[in-house]
Amino acid sequence: MGNVYTIFKRDVRSYFSSPIAYVVIGLFLAVTGIFFYLMLTSFLQYSYAAMMQRQNVPLNVNLMMIRPFLLNTCVIVLFMIPMITMRSFSEDKKSGTMELLLTSPLTNWQIILGKFFATYFLYVVMILVTFLFMIFLFIWGKPQLMPVLIGYLGLLLMGAALVALGNFISSLTENQIVAAVGTFAGTMFLWVIGFAADFAGKIFGPFFGYISIVQHFEDFSKGVFDTSHLVFYVSLTFLMLFCTYQSVESSKWRG
Repeated sequence: MGNVYTIFKRDVRSYFSSPIAYVVIGLFLAVTGIFFYLMLTSFLQYSYAAMMQRQNVPLNVNLMMIRPFLLNTCVIVLFMIPMITMRSFSEDKKSGTMELLLTSPLTNWQIILGKFFATYFLYVVMILVTFLFMIFLFIWGKPQLMPVLIGYLGLLLMGAALVALGNFISSLTENQIVAAVGTFAGTMFLWVIGFAADFAGKIFGPFFGYISIVQHFEDFSKGVFDTSHLVFYVSLTFLMLFCTYQSVESSKWRG
């Protein structure tokens, strides 16, 4: 684990010693902040209208405010992942550092896991920053805590799978733009395949629905923890890590 931590620390330092981490986190916070503001404004207007009309309508903050915010955050994440992972392997390949890593005493798995944890750490920081919005709701409202925590757990699980996917695609090329575009295409495929499930018939429909990465998040956004979704995200994460291992191993033999 010491070698994994060395790679992790090296990559994290490279992210936060450059504008990349701050730009990604700042942009994500700005976009999610806009959605949060719009949803909060709409919720307050609805509450005020119900109060003025003296309607005895139950106002559920989790259902009307937090769940839509988490679903929108889930979609925004799909666009941010390529920015996080595009340089994971591509930068080292372009600078020649990857050859030094592969000829060092480090094993392939140590390199892969170190880089995965580094990019995932940046993703976790990016997600947790948005919890500031939830704190605001807890100060001024009375949402249920457990559904919020389950929703954020879903974001973290989904992010692990997408970060692993991005690292795999980054390991295939030394061009960061190509890595970003490839990761974006991969994340979009895992999103839109869910829409195709409605038109794919009884045979392929359930399969397309199952591999849709966003559909697995819907229960998390409701505050429902289902182990089948956990198994999907963990399995996809390990599959992408294994594919990354094969990519790194093949590049070692080609080199």
